[in-house]
Amino acid sequence: MSKKNKAAFYEAYGDAGQIKIGELDLPEVKEGEVLVRVKAAGVNPVDSAVREGWLKDFLPLNFPAIPGWDVAGVVEEVGFSARRFKPGDEVYAYARRPTVQHGTFAQYLVIPESYLAHKPQNLSFEEAAGIPLVGLTAYQSLFDAGSLQAGQTVLILGASGGVGSLGIQLAKEKGATVIGVASQKNHQFMKNLGADHTVDYKDTHVGQAVKALAPEGVDLIFDAASGETLTQSLEALKPNGKLVSILNQGQDLDKSINFQYVFVEPNSTQLEHLRALAEAGKLKVHVSGTYSLNETAEAMRQIETHHTTGKIVILP
Repeated sequence: MSKKNKAAFYEAYGDAGQIKIGELDLPEVKEGEVLVRVKAAGVNPVDSAVREGWLKDFLPLNFPAIPGWDVAGVVEEVGFSARRFKPGDEVYAYARRPTVQHGTFAQYLVIPESYLAHKPQNLSFEEAAGIPLVGLTAYQSLFDAGSLQAGQTVLILGASGGVGSLGIQLAKEKGATVIGVASQKNHQFMKNLGADHTVDYKDTHVGQAVKALAPEGVDLIFDAASGETLTQSLEALKPNGKLVSILNQGQDLDKSINFQYVFVEPNSTQLEHLRALAEAGKLKVHVSGTYSLNETAEAMRQIETHHTTGKIVILP
């Protein structure tokens, strides 16, 4: 008899009204896999994009689908040949599998142990659950795609959100100068994270404002906002600079721009690096709200406003 797993799930594409709460069969723990008791699950805009069906041509999905790709929890059981962790270990992960079905908005998660890293010891489960997707997205955008180096200047669009707030901290730790773009009310928040300069995208031409701060232009634009903010900012990019976006796939961009689109990949080695930074006090996570599993639809509606400062988290 299979174990049951209380979860939030949906059985058809659509808005947050599709979310149901109930018990589903828990997959058995197979070779190389572990069973994690979910303590906290971070909520991200992509969770809603997947549920709405916007990514169905890109990400295969099986119904009933449990949303959620961020997790922090405790190992309860390990399968054959899974030796990196033992029951009782505190872990976190970016849990996106090749097919969307068994997500993290649930009491339990069965996942290959290769996805897992040790949870930062100085962070709560709520804080740790806010790191994986946004931390890896910022890491892979700034360093793998953007090749950001000490002494360079990076312009971060959407810098007060989950991805941007981690991006500010990672870029500063690297030794870069950081210009963050967000609404005026979030400027002190960005400065507290380490931003050297802040720009308001409202009633301001972003590119001109950035050029006033960095007359020679910026080495890297990290785009987590897109739209008019991105269009305006392009005039501040150095001729040999690079644009990295997690939203724009490049269709409407001038082909002369050195551009790369990033869709974050699981990487436990990078998660261990982020853990080390967190434990050294160089990575902070601002959790602005927590929701119960029964409030999953409400949490997803909040993330859909695109005005969440820091992270919101579900506590199953």
